[in-house]
Amino acid sequence: MFFSGDPSTRKRVDLGGRSSKERDRQKLLEQTRLERNRRLFLRQQNSAALKIQKCFRGRKAVKAEHFKAREHFYETYGKHYQNVNRHCFGPDSEFLRQLLFFFNAQNAGDFAILVETCRLLLQFVRDSGYSISQKPLLPRTLVGGNIEGLFAGKDYSSNRTLVDFRVKQLAYACIQAVHQNRNWLEEQVLMAPEESSTSTSVLLETVVLLINPKLPWACNIVGYLLQRNTFTLFREIALTWKESTKSGNAIGTVLSLGHVLGLIIPHVGQKPCTCPNIYSQSSFSSQILTIPFLWQLFPYLKEVFASRGLSQHYLHQMAFCMQNSANILPNDVSAEYPSYACLLGNILETAGVALSQPNCSFEMAVDLASVTTFLLETLPSMKSSGRESKESSMLVEDDTVAGDEAIEIGLSKDLEQQICNAIDPRFLLQLTNLLFGGISLAGGSHDGPDDKEVAAVGAACAFLHVTFNTLPLERIMTVLAYRTELVPVLWNFMKRCHENQKWSSLSQQFAYLSGDAPGWLLPLAVFCPVYKHMLMIVDNEEFYEQEKPLSLKDIRCLIIILRQALWQLLWINPATPANSVKFATNTSTNKRHPEEFIQERVSIVASELLSQLQDWNNRRQFTSPSDFHADGVNEFFISQALIENTRANDILKQAPFLVPFTSRVKIFTSQLTAVRQRQESHSVFTRNRFRIRRDHILEDAYNQMSALSEEDLRGVIRVTFVNEFGVEEAGIDGGGIFKDFMENITRAAFDVQYGLFKETADHLLYPNPGSGMIHEQHLQFFHFLGTLLAKAMFEGILVDIPFATFFLSKLKQKYNYLNDLPSLDPELYRHLIFLKHYEGDISDLELYFVIVNNEYGEQTEEELLPGGKNLRVSNENVITFIHLVANHRLNFQIRQQSSHFLRGFQLLIQKDWIDMFNEHELQLLISGSVDSLDFDDLRLNTNYVGGYHKEHYVVEMFWEVLKSFSLENQKKFLKFVTGCSRGPLLGFRYLEPLFCIQRAAGSASEEALDRLPTSATCMNLLKLPPYRSKEQLETKLLYAINADAGFDLS
Repeated sequence: MFFSGDPSTRKRVDLGGRSSKERDRQKLLEQTRLERNRRLFLRQQNSAALKIQKCFRGRKAVKAEHFKAREHFYETYGKHYQNVNRHCFGPDSEFLRQLLFFFNAQNAGDFAILVETCRLLLQFVRDSGYSISQKPLLPRTLVGGNIEGLFAGKDYSSNRTLVDFRVKQLAYACIQAVHQNRNWLEEQVLMAPEESSTSTSVLLETVVLLINPKLPWACNIVGYLLQRNTFTLFREIALTWKESTKSGNAIGTVLSLGHVLGLIIPHVGQKPCTCPNIYSQSSFSSQILTIPFLWQLFPYLKEVFASRGLSQHYLHQMAFCMQNSANILPNDVSAEYPSYACLLGNILETAGVALSQPNCSFEMAVDLASVTTFLLETLPSMKSSGRESKESSMLVEDDTVAGDEAIEIGLSKDLEQQICNAIDPRFLLQLTNLLFGGISLAGGSHDGPDDKEVAAVGAACAFLHVTFNTLPLERIMTVLAYRTELVPVLWNFMKRCHENQKWSSLSQQFAYLSGDAPGWLLPLAVFCPVYKHMLMIVDNEEFYEQEKPLSLKDIRCLIIILRQALWQLLWINPATPANSVKFATNTSTNKRHPEEFIQERVSIVASELLSQLQDWNNRRQFTSPSDFHADGVNEFFISQALIENTRANDILKQAPFLVPFTSRVKIFTSQLTAVRQRQESHSVFTRNRFRIRRDHILEDAYNQMSALSEEDLRGVIRVTFVNEFGVEEAGIDGGGIFKDFMENITRAAFDVQYGLFKETADHLLYPNPGSGMIHEQHLQFFHFLGTLLAKAMFEGILVDIPFATFFLSKLKQKYNYLNDLPSLDPELYRHLIFLKHYEGDISDLELYFVIVNNEYGEQTEEELLPGGKNLRVSNENVITFIHLVANHRLNFQIRQQSSHFLRGFQLLIQKDWIDMFNEHELQLLISGSVDSLDFDDLRLNTNYVGGYHKEHYVVEMFWEVLKSFSLENQKKFLKFVTGCSRGPLLGFRYLEPLFCIQRAAGSASEEALDRLPTSATCMNLLKLPPYRSKEQLETKLLYAINADAGFDLS
């Protein structure tokens, strides 16, 4: 900086507010701290150096002492053990003391010395009169002599401490030697001891000798080995040579290592055993049971573990650890063999044997269920083809849905198979019998469940819930439904809890869920899918007459429970926000949020079961339809249901039966109205005009409608009729002529005389399986008919077409079952039910897995299964035969016709619109009901113009005459004035525009009174002359509605 001319220096000011003295003080303190840390580091460095030197000198000294001891050992006993005798193992000999002092498992010389020592020990035992049992699959036990004398001399009690110390050191040295040299001893480990005298066999046989349970020191030795984490060493040994067993033949033979483990695992710290409890992470459960396919390596160990009550102890130990969220599992062997999955597979494989033991307790069954539940939850889903995939394949064949997505599974296929095979029918029977064996089905409704019953239900339901979401269902559902008491026990439990208001207290007792979860959540998660499976197989006589498996009274109670639970899950306390991704397809979400997952799962299975019960109620009513409706449906709910991605809209898609039918019709009508309005806003002018000959109505409609695009089909269609003389009728289509056209075309197209449809015994329509024999283009006609029906529904026109229920199921893309067969062929259904309950030998009836089709006199034979011509129906496969026959008649025969009909139908009507309705309700949407012809309701919703009013004498006469008409004439009148013989589904107040009566003549002259009544169907208008008498009015009106003069009458 340049000199400013001012000789004085300016004072520096610290903007931080500190003085120079303070700055110097801080600097001094920092320097002092650094110096102190430097001196501390030097002291630590010197101390560490001293420790390292001390350790090195110590190790060096110990190594030198070991060398001296080893040399002295060789001098004393000889390098070839020529100076060793049986007294060398006694308490007064230095032989074992010196050997155990210098022994190093990594030293090849020491290893050889130990092997030779063990060989001599075994030889001295045999020379002293000992023998070893060679019975296969039994532990090798000494059956004579006094082993104690070899180590303790004459008095074991006086030398007990020394003898125990030497024996446990020798046993551990043998195990350590095998562990340290396991890599190059791999082939020897696989050989059975009676077939080999290799070093591995000798070392492990010595351990077997030393820990024989008949010896007084057995517990002390085993306790010492357990404290030294011996199971960890055994695990590493077994995993080293696990791969070799794939090509070897050691599986099924008695292995020395298996014998050692078989003698150690009974030491569980319970009387008379005095072994201490060890840390769970080093236990047999953690280290050995997590070895992949353990029982294939050690078959004898499996028998010991399962048959001697040991599984109960180890299962309780694991259950305790899992309840406390303790991670006791070792590192995974590989990505394909995670420890938890290996542990699960080994536990399940022995569970069947353990559960069949006479001393198996209820507590063990609870522990087994809780442990397997915990481990199953960690598995990826292993679901494959089941009934769901069977239905899916049927639908794929019908070209209605896409195939299932592939599920990627990380487990080894062999390990997955081990787990799936273990949860077999026998295991499920044993587990459920143990859990539910003490529960009475006759408990009074005034008695709530006791603690044992709650524990049993909680354990069983938690296990089965996780199993349902992990394993394939087809192998276990039938067993649970028909061979266990699961359904009656769970229903009795739920019924008593519901009647005694015990749900809230249960949530605190179920260990699987948190305390604030509803108590009914877990039982419903299991009961619903199992009972739903039963309902698919049970027949009408069993359900309605015999009232099996539940009485109709109980089913009414069940409907209330399911309805209340479903409404709470979906509306009051939903588990997830609206339009969320379903948990049922996301395994990882199941692991992170088990409670949210189970709520989502219960909402699905409960809605499926309620829907199925509603189907049974539609077949033969046993409860009021309003029992399925939720109490909380109001105008706000209805308004929300019209909006996509709202909670109410989601409920409408998942559980529409909760909403009253009339409310759903309003929603459906609003949806159609909204689509029509959007379509009208895009097209100002009518582009589609049909010219239809009345005597060729079907051909003309097919040709002209098939040429329209999907967008044109949604638009307005105007129709001009041509009479039999080729002259266009005078009527102008403002909507009424189109309604008349739709009613006439549907009547002609669905007429059974045309050959596309057939009638059941109840005169209900379904596709003709032989339609291809009549029309070459029959599938194109079915596509057209589907579009035609959809157009009628789209425009709100009711048509008188009674469809069979099983065909309406196809519009909902549902699979038909045996119980739907009576609507098609009651006689065939009775024959199949006769076979189902036939008590004799069905094979005597000479039935085969074939079915004969008879269409128009032409008989064809089809196999129900590949090779069905040679497969006889027997008592074992009769149920399969029955359902295959029903499937053939209800699904397979009409699959092509139904598929093309559905394609045409879905051009205008979206699937989620009709999913709101069951088959019975869908028929009402199509045709309405006779109840809709309520002329009192029509009178209340009628306008009058031209001088008429509701109290006019002509109007009074008109209503009296109309009410006196037969039902057929009333329908003709309605068609005459509105273009449709059916009234609006929700009543005439929904007729647009409202029905109106207009005076047809200004004067009551004879000429005016001679005129017939006319109508304008586009405006729902009746032009009625002022007739003077009731008889005249009746005569003129009947003539007009029966003239069938088309639109020339006006």
